[in-house]
Amino acid sequence: MSDQIPRVAYLVLLLIAISGYMLVEFRTRPGKSLRQMLAWGLIFLGLVAGFGLWEDIRRNVAPPQRIEGNRIELPMGNDGHFRIELRLNDTPVRFMVDTGASEIALRRRDAERIGLAPGSLDYVNMASTANGTVYTAPVRIDEVRIGDIVDGDVPASVVEGDLDVSLLGMTYLRRFARVSFEGETMVLER
Repeated sequence: MSDQIPRVAYLVLLLIAISGYMLVEFRTRPGKSLRQMLAWGLIFLGLVAGFGLWEDIRRNVAPPQRIEGNRIELPMGNDGHFRIELRLNDTPVRFMVDTGASEIALRRRDAERIGLAPGSLDYVNMASTANGTVYTAPVRIDEVRIGDIVDGDVPASVVEGDLDVSLLGMTYLRRFARVSFEGETMVLER
């Protein structure tokens, strides 16, 4: 509670200063002051909306990946990670590219979406992650597709714990002839 007092005091002082300014302005030029206040209010509202919707706007303006034949370009996200959407068994699945992961690590929700039954799998392997050790179940994915690139019978693991996003690891990245970086873009080529 004691850390809230300075914040409240600051907001009260700010409110007093703005109210005093508005009172003086409204007494001298009420019409012009009201228009200016509305204009600044709309600008503020636009900034708040733009900030809140930035990820959606960014996704539409700058697509998350660009595919040209056997070349895939992945722009770096705001968090410094690269993301890619693959079609697993004809179902779109979002991945974070993780060169520290040895293989494809599917979160349970994505495994279920592509037709696997995570509850009936044998979680017999262990993997070390940034969040500690987790149990994994080995699986095979019938088809992995991105653009014109298609791979069949791809090994992967389903992670017993809950991942925020599925991970695209090295066993799949090694299928590309070249994995490189061009500025803030990861390039995968076959």
